[in-house]
Amino acid sequence: MGVLENKVAIITGGASGIGKAIALLYAAEGAKIVVSDIDEKGSNETVDDIKSKGGEAIFVKADTSKSADCKNVVEQAVEQFGALHIAVNNAGIAGPMGLIGDYPIEGWDKTIAINLSGVFYGMRYQIPAMMESGGGSIVNVASILGKVGTPNSSAYVASKHGVIGLTEAAALEYAQKSIRVNSIGPGYIETPLLTNNLDDDTLKSLVGLHPIGRLGKSEEVAELALWLNSDKASFVTGAYYNVDGGYLAQ
Repeated sequence: MGVLENKVAIITGGASGIGKAIALLYAAEGAKIVVSDIDEKGSNETVDDIKSKGGEAIFVKADTSKSADCKNVVEQAVEQFGALHIAVNNAGIAGPMGLIGDYPIEGWDKTIAINLSGVFYGMRYQIPAMMESGGGSIVNVASILGKVGTPNSSAYVASKHGVIGLTEAAALEYAQKSIRVNSIGPGYIETPLLTNNLDDDTLKSLVGLHPIGRLGKSEEVAELALWLNSDKASFVTGAYYNVDGGYLAQ
């Protein structure tokens, strides 16, 4: 029996990368999966992969920057599977690069809307559904850049710092209501978000930022999220765990 047997889990950004790895792992551990993303093709591939291995999954298209979409994802999870126990708020974008004095306003607004407001909207509707289901666990995907800064990515850095603060606030509010809320901080991970936007030389330079000597893998992030969303982490809430090959230890 898997550690998430008969649990219902929402995974945002589940079409690829970290989100897909989490969805596949959670399904393998017995959870019923709701894949949420704007990418229909990738999401359906995730769902098909889960079903091909005997798991249960549905896809609900959603833009996390829209509160109505986030509400609908939760409603569909409860309608299809009868409850909600787990959520991983993972959907995010890198946003534009640029100095703050030249930063595009629309780029700032979009990045904050998806990366930060999207996490709030998710929890806004996930938490009441979890309370109706007898409790639950939420993992919000932040970043190493939720703890430190880097030049030319002000919107991303600010949004991920905000995710950690929002996680801590939610954890305190619901600590005595059977809902745990934690965040994780991946280092640079081999995902489409990274590999589709950076050239080989830049990717090689990123490797050098990690004392372990390589980029991370989505599956490694998924394992940390799984532990936090399982009963094995029953005394853990309001925490931030980095999975970064030593990046933040420097």
